[in-house]
Amino acid sequence: MLGVGSNLVLGPSKEYLFLVVTMPVGLFFRSGLTPAEFCTTDYDRAATNGTGAYKVGGNYAAAMYPNTLAKAAGFADCLYLDPATHTRIDEGGAANFFGVTRDGVFVTPRSESILPSVTRLSLMTLARERLGMKVEERDIPIDGLDDLAEAATCGTAAIITPIGAITHRGTRHAFPSEKEAGPWCKRLYDLLVGIQFGDVAAPEGWIRNID
Repeated sequence: MLGVGSNLVLGPSKEYLFLVVTMPVGLFFRSGLTPAEFCTTDYDRAATNGTGAYKVGGNYAAAMYPNTLAKAAGFADCLYLDPATHTRIDEGGAANFFGVTRDGVFVTPRSESILPSVTRLSLMTLARERLGMKVEERDIPIDGLDDLAEAATCGTAAIITPIGAITHRGTRHAFPSEKEAGPWCKRLYDLLVGIQFGDVAAPEGWIRNID
């Protein structure tokens, strides 16, 4: 949705153009389901009570420089920590973050400064209803990575990108599933992609015919 009103003033437009664009896309990360390496950053993409929870074009501008720094250092992207204390994981680059604990619990950050991703919500539903996993939306301390057996980012383009290791302030933490996607990530990926291609039955209300 674009503001197209004929006004040159700092304020909301009085006229808007709404478009729906569909197109095929490639992998967001070249690694696909091969685990990628991430690092944390001291930069913030968004802040609580700001516009980070909305898909506004300007929100992504703040991610360009940290992403460039991460790639220059050899990482796929950076993880953003909570803007208030920089002690909890907020999101993974331009995508949401989730992990699976060593006892099989699906965990994902609870934050008011990140997008409420449809992909993340879909994975939470599939984890709970199809795989019988316990699902928790809660704080994930960056110092508590040892509790996770698997970690990944998720989003519309990335679907699921497993994370093999996270470097935080010079210390590299490798997950047990460092070299290949963990079993939970594989099962969730196969379920979601299977539903998207029509090979797996979708939960009630997920698919609608458009005339």
